[in-house]
Amino acid sequence: MTGRRLRLARKGLGLMCTSALCAEAYLLAPAYSQDEPSTLTLDQITVTSRTREENLQDVPIQVTALSAGDIEDAGIGSTQDFIDLVPNVTLDDSFTYLNTFVVVRGVTQINNADAPIAIVIDGVPQNNQKQFKMNLFDVERIEVLKGPQGALYGRNAIGGAVNIVTRQPSNEFEGFVAGSVGKGTAIDVWGGVSGPLVEDKVLFRIAGLYKESDGLIDNAFSGADVDFIDHDYSIRGRVQVIASDALVLDLRAMFNDFEAGAIYDTAVFSGDPNDFQEPTVNFPGETFGDVVELTFKFDWETDFATLTGITGYTNLDEAYRGDLDFSNPVDDPGGFLGFGIQAAQGQDLFVELLSQELRLVSPDDQRLRWIVGGYYIHTDRQLRTRAFVDLDNTPGQIDNPALRLVDLNEDNDNAAWAIFGQAEVDITDALSAAVALRYDRDRREQMDLNSGLIREASFDSVQPKITLTYRADDDRLIYASWGTGFRSGGFNAPGIPIFADETLDTLEAGVKTSWAGGRLVVNGAFFYSFVDDFQFFFVDAATASQVISNIDEVEIFGFELEFQALLSEGLEVFGALGTTDSEITASSLFPGSVGNKTPKTTDYTLNLGFQYRRELANGVAGFLRVDYEHRGNKAWQIDNDDIQKELDFVNLRVGVEGERWGLYFWGRNLTDERFYTDFNPMQFSGLDVDLAFLGPPRSFGAEGRFRF
Repeated sequence: MTGRRLRLARKGLGLMCTSALCAEAYLLAPAYSQDEPSTLTLDQITVTSRTREENLQDVPIQVTALSAGDIEDAGIGSTQDFIDLVPNVTLDDSFTYLNTFVVVRGVTQINNADAPIAIVIDGVPQNNQKQFKMNLFDVERIEVLKGPQGALYGRNAIGGAVNIVTRQPSNEFEGFVAGSVGKGTAIDVWGGVSGPLVEDKVLFRIAGLYKESDGLIDNAFSGADVDFIDHDYSIRGRVQVIASDALVLDLRAMFNDFEAGAIYDTAVFSGDPNDFQEPTVNFPGETFGDVVELTFKFDWETDFATLTGITGYTNLDEAYRGDLDFSNPVDDPGGFLGFGIQAAQGQDLFVELLSQELRLVSPDDQRLRWIVGGYYIHTDRQLRTRAFVDLDNTPGQIDNPALRLVDLNEDNDNAAWAIFGQAEVDITDALSAAVALRYDRDRREQMDLNSGLIREASFDSVQPKITLTYRADDDRLIYASWGTGFRSGGFNAPGIPIFADETLDTLEAGVKTSWAGGRLVVNGAFFYSFVDDFQFFFVDAATASQVISNIDEVEIFGFELEFQALLSEGLEVFGALGTTDSEITASSLFPGSVGNKTPKTTDYTLNLGFQYRRELANGVAGFLRVDYEHRGNKAWQIDNDDIQKELDFVNLRVGVEGERWGLYFWGRNLTDERFYTDFNPMQFSGLDVDLAFLGPPRSFGAEGRFRF
């Protein structure tokens, strides 16, 4: 889905859109007399993927963009919800409440390490894996860029980038409130209010969310639901100061606190990744923690260029306690590794990040357009991992030295900086060329807090990108690009060898097209990537160690195709197809894996859907949306012995809405597809049994919204 918003240009049909953005689109539509025929087009969407405002169809990158109206129509409330709509991108829950594995065009997330995709919220990079899974509320736009974006987004944008833009403060008082109830006694409430503190000068916006749930996945041993959410709440405040026509200051703060179920992996004794069993742990798993984010941004516009500065601060705490043998003394009296004991585990993670970016962006209305900038980030990450004998299923046992089996304690200090630039020139009216270059340097230091041993390492990379763009006419654009990506290396737990940095080169050729007077959009691309030192992850449970290692060489190729069509007034259809074919071509650590697919890579993803709005009565419209998602086979590990079957999901959203309100019924995974979101065979876990993390079953509920 391209994210272009349906425009109903016929006079009087603005009431059929409930979001503020859709109302604005209606007001911007050309006026027609009652005697004139209606003109229906897919609305344009502006993105900031390349740090300047551009029409989505003018950007020579495969970008899936969702506007505020799209987000509302699709019922998107989390990262998982929008990733499910993006071709060649998957997101899987695993282990703790915030832990996820994102895979982009075959490049995989690594636990407790840098993501393969840059995540940016309101211009501020989110540099920890735990920041990717989030609740989405009061969001203006989501942009997902595929392919290496290191030239502008820096290290870790090896697979792409996600740009999330929250709603701006308004100069008029406005607000909204919404709520949802669902299966598992799930309750979600969110809302926001905005307006001027000083009209035209100082504007504010405050938004928040609260959610809780009893859970949907049963523990077959205890009878309790393991995926409960005791609480998860966030509040975000933003103040914008319009100091002058040239200078705008923007301050943002966010706080999130959560407590939820975790570590409810199933022990799959059959070894079959399609043998779907409920967890049977005797030790109840739990995650708890909080996140604080502070941001300051300024934009100073001059005739020469716009200077932007972005300062970001994040403090993230996450702790968990849970089972380590992933069974119980009744079903498995032999206990942990056959030693006759029950075992549990816990981890305490503390992350503090401080970042600063400065960039100059030239005006848009000139033949040569350029960007130059610099970036710095400092990260302090402390991680303590413990395994202990479980006598009574209580989390407090982790602090008893007499029960302790493993105690790893590390402090990681990371300082990284970069300089970057891009120049784009219109060679002719139809042909343009862009050259981007970035240099990243990453210095890392790890201290073993138990022994005092210190390790140091540095990683650096030059990341170029060259793009040629040819506009055949106003509705058709063709582009070709070559770019590189870089993901820094780093340290495993003390005593485990360092892992190398990962580099990727990608060739891509694509098209962006519009047909039938703007009622049909078709975009697509082919890509080929060569990866050196592909990073992958496994668990050594015998030492309670989470290990990151490298595959020497990997080749990845595939294609993506997205379309959106406006068939008639109010009726929109959309779809996307993405394929990823990866092959391990060299592996010194696991030579038997050569010729296999990379871990967690899905062969292909397919999305199809439609939505329909129709006026039912004066001031009231009906709404129906159906989304179908198909996921191909997935190889869980580098030996490819464990393959997840193909999966099919159907989501439904139906309701009635007015100009300021909406009532909806929703359903997710209506076919009740059973699946695992993570699977760890014993050969890569150190345990004597395969482990799997069960995905959510069918759920349904009701939602209401009111805007004032």
